[in-house]
Amino acid sequence: MANTGLIGSTGLVGGHILSTLLTHPAVARVDTISRRNPPAAGSNPNVKLTTVVDSETSQWAAQISALSPPPSIFFSALGTTKAAAGGFENQYKIDHDLNVELARAARDSGSRVYVLISSAGTDPSSTFAYSRMKGDTEEDIKALGFEWTVILRPAFISGQREESRSGIESTLHFFAGVAGKVHRSLKDSWAQDAEVIAKAAVQAGLKALEGNVPVAEDKVWILNCSDIIRLGRTEWEGKQ
Repeated sequence: MANTGLIGSTGLVGGHILSTLLTHPAVARVDTISRRNPPAAGSNPNVKLTTVVDSETSQWAAQISALSPPPSIFFSALGTTKAAAGGFENQYKIDHDLNVELARAARDSGSRVYVLISSAGTDPSSTFAYSRMKGDTEEDIKALGFEWTVILRPAFISGQREESRSGIESTLHFFAGVAGKVHRSLKDSWAQDAEVIAKAAVQAGLKALEGNVPVAEDKVWILNCSDIIRLGRTEWEGKQ
């Protein structure tokens, strides 16, 4: 049985990770740290779940250090948009700086596996700011030296968000929904459902904790779109 920690639990993918952890028989405990209570804390109270609500993200590293027992697997679905952050510089402070700070706190507190929801096309040398930011985040978290670092790189993330997004993103959501209804294969290469990504993250984290992972360089397991579909849908549905 695994003790787990999660940041980003109020977001689209993070909310699905939380729901998946709470119902998974191999998970004994879930600790979340967030600015506000995740929806699952109110709508589906669970003895596994302990929530820490703190509006000051500068305190989150200390909150992670205080978790007892420490999570053996730590999940991060933490991220924001440039618009919500008020510019790219502020977005970088959350997507990169805060993520790396919290990953370091998780490592120092004893977490053995770190699972990061990243993005397809990440590249620290990219000319595109978003791809470069995600690449920087991956590289700096990998350098922390967890027993296993699991990185998921979904493409477009489909699902119902609480907040509205840009017109282009709304259009992509529409086409992803239509394509998925016609046949899953029409969207699998360019869009993955948030619930599928979450299930893949949980599956991969538990496998890494058991040492049941593919041969990977430097104890880093990267899941691209096809791997996410396989772990989060094909294998998951095969177990039901």
